[in-house]
Parts: sequence; C-alpha cells; structure tokens
Amino acid sequence: MNLVIDIGNTAVKAALLEEGALVRRTRLASADNDHIARFLGQDTLHGAIVSSVVKDPRPLLAFLSGLTPRVHHLTWRSVFPFNIDYATPETLGVDRLAAAAGAYVHHPSSDLLVIDAGSAMTVDLVSGGAYRGGSISPGLSMRFRALHEFTGRLPLVEKREDFTFPGRTTDDAIAGGVVTGIVFEINEYIRTFEEKYRKLVTVITGGDGGLISSLSKRKMLHYPDLVAEGLNYLLETNV
Repeated sequence: MNLVIDIGNTAVKAALLEEGALVRRTRLASADNDHIARFLGQDTLHGAIVSSVVKDPRPLLAFLSGLTPRVHHLTWRSVFPFNIDYATPETLGVDRLAAAAGAYVHHPSSDLLVIDAGSAMTVDLVSGGAYRGGSISPGLSMRFRALHEFTGRLPLVEKREDFTFPGRTTDDAIAGGVVTGIVFEINEYIRTFEEKYRKLVTVITGGDGGLISSLSKRKMLHYPDLVAEGLNYLLETNV
C-alpha cells in the first residue's frame, strides 16, 4: 500500500493506493503524526510520498521513514516524466507538477491542459514532453469570499448550480457571476490552447472540478483523484 500526502494552502489530503488504484482518501485537520497514524490504521506501507507547498515536511518524513524505507519528499528536483521548462522552478508549486504527472499517467503521449479547480485555480500546459507553465487565479470559494469580505453589503453566497442567469436576485447575481464567470474563463483557456495544439487533451481535477466540467460545453475529462494518482506515480518513479 502506498501513502500519498498532499499538504496544500487550505487542506491536507491523504490517500492510500494499491497497484495504482485508489483504496481510500481523506482530508485531515493537520499532517501531524497522530492524524496520519489514525488514517493508516493497521495497513502496512510499501512506500510514502509527501508534497507540501506550505509546511516544512521533515518531521513528517522522519515519522514515515519509521514505517517504510521507501519515502520520497517531492520537490522540483524530483524525477518527472517530462522536463520542466519554467524560469523559476524553485517557486513552482509541486502540487501543480503532481497534477501534470497524473494527467501524463492517463494520456502519456498527448499535449495536456491540466486544470486544478481548488482553493486557487491553476491551469498548466504540458507539451512536447515538457511542462511549460501556466496560470494561477482565485478558485470559486475564494471569489465568493472576496465579494463578501471586500464589500460593505454583499452577502456570502455558497456555490451552487441552481441560479437564474442573468441573476434576478442578488444571491443569484453573485452565484451566476462567480460560477458562470469561472466556466467562461476556462472555456476561453481551452479555446485558446486548442488553436495552437490541435490534439490537446484537457483534464480537470480539484474540489470544484466536477461542477465546472458539468457546466462547460468544452470537452474536458474529469479525474477527481488526479493529484493522488500523480503522486503515486512519482513515488514509484523516484524511490
């Protein structure tokens, strides 16, 4: 059983995979040893990988090394199935590289547009055997919070699909503006890159990936566990 841990800006996600297949996954309050041990239960580890964009993972790596000798800390210096064509690779979030690796697992010979719709939304391009970079913008929840927190009267609206468009209430105007706006944004990303890469495959993941893909008329493939799959692949590649 392989353990993959993705420590992001707002959540810690852990998953167990067996021979590339997801066994179970969870979101943890933190990446401390007790939370990890409770998630593992009685399962025996064959390997573990940690991806972190915010926290020094060395205490966690030391704990995992006591459970299995096959432990890898993912950094931009790790071995990837593509070259990294990025001006400042040391500043590149390894979760973006893990998502790109997950897309590669599913489509190893394709040019890829990889969308991760989480707290932040990232759009990354892999073409010609190289990671080319991408863009970062606020995700759905961040956009809803920004409208509420940076204005005097606008309410905090939850993301949903059942809004009138154009909005006939303020809540619907916010829901439609944020949700439809991000769908239109992604549609234009796909249209723009498809003009240059005729056989482009677009994949989407992240907590809001299912909602966005269901509302978009552009072709994209939804892989809910793309980062976990990419991390598992990178664990096997690097240890």
